[in-house]
Amino acid sequence: MERTQDCRGGSVGAQRVHFASHLQTMAKMEVKTSLLDNMIGVGDMVLLEPLNEETFINNLKKRFDHNEIYTYIGSVVISVNPYRSLPIYSPEKVEDYRNRNFYELSPHIFALSDEAYRSLRDQDKDQCILITGESGAGKTEASKLVMSYVAAVCGKGAEVNQVKEQLLQSNPVLEAFGNAKTVRNDNSSRFGKYMDIEFDFKGDPLGGVISNYLLEKSRVVKQPRGERNFHVFYQLLSGASEELLHKLKLEQDFSRYNYLSLDSAKVNGVDDAANFRTVRNAMQIVGFMDHEAESVLEVVAAVLKLGNIEFKPESRVNGLDESKIKDKNELKEICELTGIDQSVLERAFSFRTVEAKQEKVSTTLNVAQAYYARDALAKNLYSRLFSWLVNRINESIKAQTKVRKKVMGVLDIYGFEIFEDNSFEQFIINYCNEKLQQIFIELTLKEEQEEYIREDIEWTHIDYFNNAIICDLIENNTNGILAMLDEECLRPGTVTDDTFLEKLNQVCATHQHFESRMSRCSRFLNDTSLPHSCFRIQHYAGKVLYQVEGFVDKNNDLLYRDLSQAMWKAGHALIKSLFPEGNPAKINLKRPPTAGSQFKASVATLMKNLQTKNPNYIRCIKPNDKKAAHVFTESLVCHQIRYLGLLENVRVRRAGYAFRQAYEPCLERYKMLCKQTWPHWKGPARSGVEVLFNELEIPMEEYSFGRSKIFIRNPRTLFALEDLRKQRLEDLATLIQKIYRGWKCRTHFLLMKKSQIVIAAWCRRYAQQKRYQQIKASALAIQSYIRGWKARKILRELKHQKRCKAAATTIAAYWHGTQARRELKRLKEEARRKHAVAVIWAYWLGLKVRREYRKYFRANAGKKIYEFTLQRIVQKYFLEMKNKMPSLSPIDKNWPSRPYLFLDSTHKELKRIFHLWRCKKYRDQFTDQQKLIYEEKLEASELFKDKKALYPSSVGQPFQGAYLEINKNPKYKKLKDAIEEKIIIAEVVNKINRANGKSTSRIFLLTNNNLLLADQKSGQIKSEVPLVDVTKVSMSSQNDGFFAVHLKEGSEAASKGDFLFSSDHLIEMATKLYRTTLSQTKQKLNIEISDEFLVQFRQDKVCVKFIQGNQKNGSVPTCKRKNNRLLEVAVP
Repeated sequence: MERTQDCRGGSVGAQRVHFASHLQTMAKMEVKTSLLDNMIGVGDMVLLEPLNEETFINNLKKRFDHNEIYTYIGSVVISVNPYRSLPIYSPEKVEDYRNRNFYELSPHIFALSDEAYRSLRDQDKDQCILITGESGAGKTEASKLVMSYVAAVCGKGAEVNQVKEQLLQSNPVLEAFGNAKTVRNDNSSRFGKYMDIEFDFKGDPLGGVISNYLLEKSRVVKQPRGERNFHVFYQLLSGASEELLHKLKLEQDFSRYNYLSLDSAKVNGVDDAANFRTVRNAMQIVGFMDHEAESVLEVVAAVLKLGNIEFKPESRVNGLDESKIKDKNELKEICELTGIDQSVLERAFSFRTVEAKQEKVSTTLNVAQAYYARDALAKNLYSRLFSWLVNRINESIKAQTKVRKKVMGVLDIYGFEIFEDNSFEQFIINYCNEKLQQIFIELTLKEEQEEYIREDIEWTHIDYFNNAIICDLIENNTNGILAMLDEECLRPGTVTDDTFLEKLNQVCATHQHFESRMSRCSRFLNDTSLPHSCFRIQHYAGKVLYQVEGFVDKNNDLLYRDLSQAMWKAGHALIKSLFPEGNPAKINLKRPPTAGSQFKASVATLMKNLQTKNPNYIRCIKPNDKKAAHVFTESLVCHQIRYLGLLENVRVRRAGYAFRQAYEPCLERYKMLCKQTWPHWKGPARSGVEVLFNELEIPMEEYSFGRSKIFIRNPRTLFALEDLRKQRLEDLATLIQKIYRGWKCRTHFLLMKKSQIVIAAWCRRYAQQKRYQQIKASALAIQSYIRGWKARKILRELKHQKRCKAAATTIAAYWHGTQARRELKRLKEEARRKHAVAVIWAYWLGLKVRREYRKYFRANAGKKIYEFTLQRIVQKYFLEMKNKMPSLSPIDKNWPSRPYLFLDSTHKELKRIFHLWRCKKYRDQFTDQQKLIYEEKLEASELFKDKKALYPSSVGQPFQGAYLEINKNPKYKKLKDAIEEKIIIAEVVNKINRANGKSTSRIFLLTNNNLLLADQKSGQIKSEVPLVDVTKVSMSSQNDGFFAVHLKEGSEAASKGDFLFSSDHLIEMATKLYRTTLSQTKQKLNIEISDEFLVQFRQDKVCVKFIQGNQKNGSVPTCKRKNNRLLEVAVP
């Protein structure tokens, strides 16, 4: 211990002398690659020194080359897409980052997810996770990882696991209908998604709400070269069975459909058939009913077949051009799928009706207008189907309880897009990214300022680029681009994209972020790089050139009213619900809002929502355009760093103090650098850090003390501390090695000494044992020889005595045998003589009898002998049957065997007569009450035999009816007084709750006219249903006691819906209810036996489905409400 203290004291003295010079040396260095805990590069860009674009990219590349794809900027996570699977998302990794400090481990998306979840659970702060980046940067995968991590660390339980599974399985459904292959990404999200996950006070998920933004519906009818349509079209054609394709009137050949691009129909590494099965399974888990899933696929098939409708021109008598459908077979199949009258849909494709002030004008459509109408219908049909899917998923995953909820939002939205040809979609997407960048800067500065104020650190103003001027250029209600686009779309007269561009040139000419070839600003007149039909905007991410072609049409997003009305007339329930404006009774002549104004309102709502939550950022970066692993294109990454504003984010973070850390971990990390704090500091952590920094003589301007954290201004100071810590750790490691080696040598010597003593003792013991064994063996040999001699002598004497006794016995035996044989011979001779005398006497008597009776025999003597013999045999048969009769029980099937073949028919007839006789005797014993019971048993047999698996076990159980003995039990006196009629059944049943599937005990009473339910404890009547209002009883065919009582619609008793019960006497209750209803109403009650039936719960029809499953509570069936439309009963 003395050597340890001396070594430690010497190291600290050296640190004091060299710390100031060490800081000066580091300031002169251009690049410092010192790491925290041997990390690759710098894990937090705030600590990067020096900070410029080149060092930023080099640090990202260095970490990317070593499979470190995550890097921090303070609390912001930068994620570089590796384009391959990495072993960093295992359950072990989840446990590593669970409940750990954000900076405690290497950068990871799990660290941010854990920080957000713990803030939500422990501090009641609503969270939002904003995932941004361009297409192909990995935004969708990042959102999946966030959701999977939260699902892994939150609570467990059957209901919680079901909610988590539904939230996770909503992703495959939305990806199939909203994602597509692009030139940059094989699974690109073509819509923006914001999901609010709702948690209870414990942090367990309750449900969620999904919002979608701007589905790229133009992709339905046209895709750029090298890209595909939405995944679901290819998955349906590749994975559907032949039967399903035939039902949908589809074929597997992609080339048969004009809406599917053929150059990229197959994607390497993507199994569309397997993905289709995954989507179908996910829809079932989320809660889609079978008929709903079929309806969705029918709509998808209808969209595909719409692309195959082609038109040809045709001239009318008045000289106007109109269009006709070339091949009406496709139209016919579409109408069969959707249930639309073929003539109605054909007219909607050929004519357009315009209404204004009680006047209707019908005009013909030429070929171009007909194709426009067809494509507009396909886009609107698919877009509305997608919105319906989102609403349907929300209906299934929404929280069922109304308690106060905590919310975590996950925003996965398209990144900034700069293509060769940028149109209206890119303009809207980039506008959204401008708003996100604006809120990102505002919230980052706000978070930084709040931490400074919380820690009592002086706040210094930070200069940064505010992109509010760009947002105002786009969204200003008076002079904004979107406002002018809406004004052009609404004004009368000829409206084209060129008139829109002219208006922009007039209004936005002097704006410093707007450029156009025809602008009035003189500095742009000579800019020949701008085409005539384009304008350019200086976004925060760079300049983007937009083609105005299509802006007006895409903003209008018009669907002719004739097509809306045709869709509303469809027999297909889903399609009809997608076009409510087609209802003639609800015609609205007001022009619908434009696409731009709708998206602007959605973005404003989203921004307002995000500002109420604590933000967490994930910036996704695409390393190359080839979607290849291990390829890092610096120019492409540099472009993304610029438009994501990452350098500016680092500068904002470093404007005050580059590094901050709580006192406890700071003291724990650097306490070995000071003699006073090593190895244990007994005072407050802050005092220990002050002693440590004073001991190291760090300049005061390099750090500040907050309330709970130490703030370090310059990264060089932190790196100097790390170098000193590394050197000190090496010294401590050397000391530890020295002590360990000495201990190891001493331990080895003591072990050898102990071993030598043990070996010597064992050797001496072995020698003595060997000598003792030799003496013992000699003594045993001598003893054995002596005992052998004595034994042989005794044996000889015994053998002599035995031989003498054997000789005497043999002689006596021979003599007795001779005497016995002589006596036997004499007895045999005497017996032969007696037998001969008896035989002679018998023959003589027979001769005398034959001579005496010979005179009495006649010619018919044989017949009489036969009849006499037959009579005797029959007489003997009946006498024997009298003694062998079975019991009088009707179920006794025993019967004596037939003695002679000729009595076979007689034997069977006697058996039948005897059975009828004893059945009559048995029936005569019955009382009237017993006859009623057997009539009910017979009725139960007709209703349930071979139909209900529970029936055989009920045959031997008597029907008692009054199981509770209400008349005798004083507990039910109040209930007895309230009922004046005769009680047929009084039984305790389990009533199934309509909302959650849980059971409650109720007293089930059946009288001559009513069915009553009463509380088991108080005896108070809860429900009273007249038998005339009972329409049907439903039950499964399995071995369970569940049954549903259906009530007449509109009756007073049916206000809350049908009843669902569970009883141990189901067969008896159903039989008595059937007989009582038949007696009172003269109508047979319908008994439905099916493993899946519908019940009415208030306004909803719920499917009750019986499934086989393993039960946790033994053989008791369990009932569980899966969603708003499905109730599952698990039967063992």
